[in-house]
Amino acid sequence: MNRRNFLGMGAAALAGMALVPSLTSCGGENTKVAKRDGDKPNSNFGGVHMGTITYSWRDQKGGLDNLINYCKQANVSNLELMGNDLEACLDAPQSPMMTIMQAVNARLTPEQRQGMRGFGGFMDFMNDNEKKQMNDYNEAFANFRKNMDWDKVESVRKRFAAENIDIHIVKTQPGANSSDEDCDYAFKLAKAMGAKGVTAELSIDAAKRCAPFAEKYDMFYCMHNHMQYSTPEWAAGPEPVLSISPNIMLNFDFGHYFGSTGKNPCDFIEKYHDRIFSMHTKDKTGPNAAKANENQVWGQGETPLDDVLKLVQAKYNNLYCDCELEYAVAPWSNSIKEVGTCMNYARRVLELG
Repeated sequence: MNRRNFLGMGAAALAGMALVPSLTSCGGENTKVAKRDGDKPNSNFGGVHMGTITYSWRDQKGGLDNLINYCKQANVSNLELMGNDLEACLDAPQSPMMTIMQAVNARLTPEQRQGMRGFGGFMDFMNDNEKKQMNDYNEAFANFRKNMDWDKVESVRKRFAAENIDIHIVKTQPGANSSDEDCDYAFKLAKAMGAKGVTAELSIDAAKRCAPFAEKYDMFYCMHNHMQYSTPEWAAGPEPVLSISPNIMLNFDFGHYFGSTGKNPCDFIEKYHDRIFSMHTKDKTGPNAAKANENQVWGQGETPLDDVLKLVQAKYNNLYCDCELEYAVAPWSNSIKEVGTCMNYARRVLELG
């Protein structure tokens, strides 16, 4: 578990929530997902590879059987598989982190919570036993990776394939500070799963560090954006990172792009389509809205979602379009149903017009 994941999970734990209920979630006939190939999912609509990142189901239980069932229920046949979700399928040691964070949070005063800064600050409030638990886990997890059962990886790959579920990305997130061993492991694991790419956050240093490993395994290192394109460093575009290697590609989040810049993502796609491997698909408000850059139920935001899908269908249907579910889920629904709602939305746009 890297620092970014630790802090992300910590924020969820301290808030005591994963997906906040709201009253804006779709329902009715939108939740009736069309099934194809018998009981196997098929989310290739009108020639477009629709899918989801398993982060969309972060509030659900993990494990291989569960992930396959979620894909069936939501009619998803293309996955960007989170590295931690895959490693859970491979029986990785379970982290005590969430339990420890909840225990520490219960001991903190409001002033201590407000003054805490990042992972280091959190560590300051762990007792000796909790620190030992984390150290023991880190050692066990390192041994798990070092002694990976590659036959088990192959069996997991076959389970997904047997259910018509394609793993095109494994989000293992090697970065600028990753060791040679961790970089090699990240690409080897993704390759063994039949994936074509590994994703990580947009970064020139990370691209320079990991490009040789992408080239070694003949894979793509796909750079994911949040708000970077609204900053001076990246406002002109991704050329600085793309020039490092032909194996550097983009995992283009056009929702974050529109929400932070207000620019039409179709123009970006037209310009960089040959360097985009996959896209995170979502709907958001723009930067000038009353509630700026806010996730919305598909079709209720300001992102030109339909235009993006139709552009991909017309000209660039080699791109994967993966739902990243980040809008609030209503109390009568759940993240599995909502991913299914998103798949049905895409199907209506791409097949029914």
